[in-house]
Parts: sequence; structure tokens; C-alpha cells
Amino acid sequence: MSIKTSGQDRNEQLIRRLYSLAEAASRDTPTFVSLFADGGYFYDVAGGKKYYGSDIGLTVDIYAAAFPDMHRELDSFYFDDNVVIVELSLNGTHKGDLAMPAERSPRQERKYTLPVATSFTYEMGRSLHFTVMSRFPFYWRSWACS
Repeated sequence: MSIKTSGQDRNEQLIRRLYSLAEAASRDTPTFVSLFADGGYFYDVAGGKKYYGSDIGLTVDIYAAAFPDMHRELDSFYFDDNVVIVELSLNGTHKGDLAMPAERSPRQERKYTLPVATSFTYEMGRSLHFTVMSRFPFYWRSWACS
């Protein structure tokens, strides 16, 4: 078992704060956006879109509108210098339309748990890159057909 360095601990706390700001119960979109460095971005791999500047906040607001009880369960953290990988799940009930970059998912009134992996690159305490790798479009299509 390895011991976390102070830098790893700081980055983990920043990530936990970032996710806390995106939670339905404690959402604070402006503060979420402020934790990104100038030129930093949020990359939704499944949606094929990168968000910059104030548009980063759209990712929080769009999911909060579709899943008003959204909760993220952070499972594992992996560290390599200023890069952090997080395994987590997104949990909530699909109660509103979800506007994804390529399509719109109408509400389904279903509870779900979606496994996700994210990667963060940090510099001087601010996120440069936040990449989300999920299979949401696949899950959404399978839910819509069932």
C-alpha cells in the first residue's frame, strides 16, 4: 500500500470539491467553473464535445435539470504526478430531458447507476483538463428501447 503525497491529497480534495459543487443538493455552477484554469476544459468523450470557459457550467446545469437527485459515488483514485483518474458512478432518476451534444434524451422516470471514469490534469490547484469517459449514449439507447 502506498502513501499519498501532499500533492496527491490536495488534488483528491480538489476533485471531491469539484464533484460536490455539481451535486444536486449542493450545486454551485459558478464556483464549479472557477476551479478550471484559464484555457482549461471539460471534455465529454461520449458526447464528442469539449466545453471551455463559462460553457463548462452547462455540463453541471444540463445534468441537474435531467437528474434533479444526481449523486456521484467516488470509488477509486489513481495518481500520476498532476494527473488523477477517478472511477465513480453517477446515480439519479431521469426526471427531465437531457440535452446531449448529439441528441436529446427525453425523461424516462428511471433510477440509474452509470459507471464512469474521469481524468483530471491539475496545475497550480486548478483543473486544466477534466475528461469524462462514460457509455451514457449506449445506456440511454438501451433504456429507451426497453
